Amino acid sequence: MPAVVDLEKCNGCKGIEGKEKGTSSCVEDCSVECITLVEDDPSSAPQGREQHAVINQEECTDCETCIDVCEQEAISMLEEE
Repeated sequence: MPAVVDLEKCNGCKGIEGKEKGTSSCVEDCSVECITLVEDDPSSAPQGREQHAVINQEECTDCETCIDVCEQEAISMLEEE
C-alpha cells in the first residue's frame, strides 16, 4: 500500500516556517527519495499553490515517514480494495 498525496490539502509546505520554495518535509525525510515536488501554474492551482508533492508509488517502501512529517495531513496510505 504505497503513500498517496491529497492534492486538495498539499501546499508544498508553502508558509511553513523554515521551508523555502523547492523544499518540503516529506521530500527531505523520505529515506528512499521517492517524493518530488512539482511546480504548479499559479493561475490554475488551488489556493494559489506554487508546488505540490508527488510520490513514485513503485519506489515507495510504505515506511509512513512522509505521513508523520506532513503538517497539512495531505499524505495517507492507499487502501487496497
